[in-house]
Amino acid sequence: MDNTPSAIVAVIATTPGLCAAAQSLATELHLPYSVNASPSFAFILAVTPDHIELRTTGPESTGAVYVDFAAGTLAHRRRFGGGRGQPLARAVGLKKGATPRILDATAGLGRDAFVLATLGCTVHMIERSPISMALLRDGLQRAGNDAETYEIVKNRMALTFGNACSVMSSLHDHARPDVVYLDPMYPHRTKSAQVKKEMRALQSIIGQDTDTAELLATALACARQRVVVKRPRLALPIMGSRVSMTIESKNTRYDVYLTSLSH
Repeated sequence: MDNTPSAIVAVIATTPGLCAAAQSLATELHLPYSVNASPSFAFILAVTPDHIELRTTGPESTGAVYVDFAAGTLAHRRRFGGGRGQPLARAVGLKKGATPRILDATAGLGRDAFVLATLGCTVHMIERSPISMALLRDGLQRAGNDAETYEIVKNRMALTFGNACSVMSSLHDHARPDVVYLDPMYPHRTKSAQVKKEMRALQSIIGQDTDTAELLATALACARQRVVVKRPRLALPIMGSRVSMTIESKNTRYDVYLTSLSH
């Protein structure tokens, strides 16, 4: 949950022509607007000509965090990620003749949601951190203007800002998803020290998810077929819950909980 005091995060514009947009974003997020990246703020949400990005300030500053569905790692994964045979796809039950409707209750930067959407799933994302929501919304808007990703994000991805437990509990029966996907915030492990620092910056703002047990219980009551929880490969299941099956990749494990409706 985003409990970071607003005084440590400020919004800036990197060019004069973007000042109005930056001021509007600051007002929306209840953050201060600054004319520069003052070191008095630990983090900066920068409105640039290309995207909105999160930066840290001072001598320990890291690379920027932003969402880009049309290029970089996600573009490569879209083209060469292994299709429906990859662990994430198998975990949510993607197979010939089965393309489930998915609710991603912990959307974050939307990476897994985008992968699932590229494979044909419709994905409803929920994000409760205002800063993550702003980064994700910006990425979706830009991807909607790209010829290669337009159809994916416009027709298969939707974003709601709010508390996932409240949203799931309020869904009418006809709107319940086949699959609820949970990726609770935990320390990211990666061989790249730079990427690790970037994700640590985001995590320090969003904070740890302390309500994973409640999320799982609510998800199990909401999903028609299964709940999938992404975990570090060696981590314990959430609250010792009984897992129906697990699917592992190199550093990640997907715990699958089949619901009563799927039997």
